[in-house]
Amino acid sequence: MTEREAGGNRMLERVAAILDAVETGPASASDIARRTELSVSTVHRLALSMTDVEFLRRDSDGRFRRGARFVRSALENAAMPILTELRDRTGETSQLWVRRGGDRLCLASVDSTQMLRATLPPGTRQPLPAGSAGRLLAEEDEALASVRARGWVESVGRRTPGLGSVSAPVTVGGELLGAVCVAVPLARVKDSPGEDFGPAAVEAANHLAEVMGTADHH
Repeated sequence: MTEREAGGNRMLERVAAILDAVETGPASASDIARRTELSVSTVHRLALSMTDVEFLRRDSDGRFRRGARFVRSALENAAMPILTELRDRTGETSQLWVRRGGDRLCLASVDSTQMLRATLPPGTRQPLPAGSAGRLLAEEDEALASVRARGWVESVGRRTPGLGSVSAPVTVGGELLGAVCVAVPLARVKDSPGEDFGPAAVEAANHLAEVMGTADHH
């Protein structure tokens, strides 16, 4: 093994040790140093680099916890059965969107089984603030006011003519993790996307937040 490979392996071992150290919850650099037997300065330097690539995230009090790369993967796993249940309940395409810079990313989607349906595969990106999920993830004032009043925000043909949607926030510990969205052809809307499907979307989003909140404390 070359010196460079050995150095790379040591780095990976340290990164893995730091991830293990924050698995049970947020930890300060000195907490992590104690658990990993690394120096505080090494932990601090590596943890900041790991924050840059979303392996870790740093709380407002300076403590580190597992970052969005791990949260997103856990979020996706937790979301699939909830989205499937939401699709079965509404008959419409149910999605989970997360913010990625100036875009929103479809993390998970369960399509309607009807011939005429809204469909976007996981991995699809849309610019913010397009659509109800985009307005919510961009934290538009009007969207947030709608969430405070009703629990959801809707969009009627704004992004794609003939399609509407309603989205509800997945919030854990005051942090907006994503938006649960029901997307529907306007031809099947009776009152409005929000009136028809908003309560079901809110229930699904709250269920997902509850699952993620429980996971975050274990």
